[in-house]
Amino acid sequence: MTTAVTAQDTPDLDRDPLRGVDRAELADWARRAGALSPVLAVIALLLAPGGGGAQGGTGGSGTVADAASGLLVLICLIRVVRSGLRPLSRAAAVVFALPVLGVCLAAITSNDPGASLPGVPRYLQIFVLVPAAVLVMIRDRRDFAVVAWGLVALALVEGGVGVLQFLTGTGASYQGEDIRAVGTFGATDVMGMATVVAYGLVVATGLALGARPGRARTAALVCAGLLFVPLVLSFSRGAWIATVLTCGAQLLLAGVRRAARVALAAAALAVVLVGGLGIGSDMVKERVTSITQVTAAPDQSVTDRYTMWAAAGRMWRGEPLTGVGLKGFPAYRDSNASLALSSGSDTAGAGAAFARQPLLSPHNMYLLVLSEQGLVGLLALAGSWVALLVAAVRRRRLGGELGQGEALVAIGLLGWQLIDFFYADIGGPSTVLMSVVLGLAAWWSLAEVREVGRA
Repeated sequence: MTTAVTAQDTPDLDRDPLRGVDRAELADWARRAGALSPVLAVIALLLAPGGGGAQGGTGGSGTVADAASGLLVLICLIRVVRSGLRPLSRAAAVVFALPVLGVCLAAITSNDPGASLPGVPRYLQIFVLVPAAVLVMIRDRRDFAVVAWGLVALALVEGGVGVLQFLTGTGASYQGEDIRAVGTFGATDVMGMATVVAYGLVVATGLALGARPGRARTAALVCAGLLFVPLVLSFSRGAWIATVLTCGAQLLLAGVRRAARVALAAAALAVVLVGGLGIGSDMVKERVTSITQVTAAPDQSVTDRYTMWAAAGRMWRGEPLTGVGLKGFPAYRDSNASLALSSGSDTAGAGAAFARQPLLSPHNMYLLVLSEQGLVGLLALAGSWVALLVAAVRRRRLGGELGQGEALVAIGLLGWQLIDFFYADIGGPSTVLMSVVLGLAAWWSLAEVREVGRA
């Protein structure tokens, strides 16, 4: 599926694009940023306040970032047509074709094809078109670094807004106080900032572990430390679990001794910030404790989640191969859920009035796909994700010391997403960023990795 990383067609094999730059290289980075502006625009436009709603599943209105992703696909298509070159390898074409098969089959066999049809372009946007466009737009390792640092920059801005919300009491409502860090995503998408910050933290960790000693490694370490704070203040248990497991895996891949040293440093940072400075210590402790209370006295959000998981399972048992159809979960929820399910979740704060947000998805991507697309859809979609992860791990092993930073970033992002999908699904303004992340990881997994050349 993949080929070994080579250093062909490169004027300087010793130059590391993640290490540090002089003025000429800064100019090169600026030119690359211009060439990658369609990708960077999608990332930057997520800073637009509100983002256009955050319904679960494939619901919710479009955002300016979604519009930018459509423009990205169009620009990529024009470039491919003008170049006359084959944009994707055979392996990449197969991986991106798998979700198309599952989604289209689910729409055709849906119990309500008319209601399912709008879900087709959304799935294709997130899991096929935008990731493929990002893969094609990235030309070499430095292009990869430009997009990766773009994700870190977005995370720093969103995280900074989130920390300010906590300190000034202007965040989303949490336990009766408006202190939950949600960034610019608002109270209706409390997972938005947590996802963005987690992406940035995983990227920064991968860049730091893969870079040689120098300014780039120092900058990445500083960014990772800064992003730790807003991630904690997001009070998102799913993001915490996925980030801890993913960064732990990145550390182990980088070396056991280094993993031990970084783990001690992270523990010390946590003690200082949460214990010493008291940053949300009581609430963080309560939130961490609640992770283990999944069977004994769970809170209502956990009860709702388990109830919707069970409902998704019943839908799948009724239509095991192709599911009830795209966007079908809300229509079949009540007939399959028990009375333990509440009418919705309370949202308030961050500039929004109190509202009840309906529960329109199981908050588990695997169960959402299984219930709406059946076993065929799950195998097709999840199979493409697993193929990307396996290819990323295999390419890292074949590449040796070359490209360790990119490998750890790609493996980390894919691993984080696959873990987080146990607690979340698509929906909300931050979903389009997932497609950029998948494209970034797909470049390392499936493209012909080239060393640095001038833009």
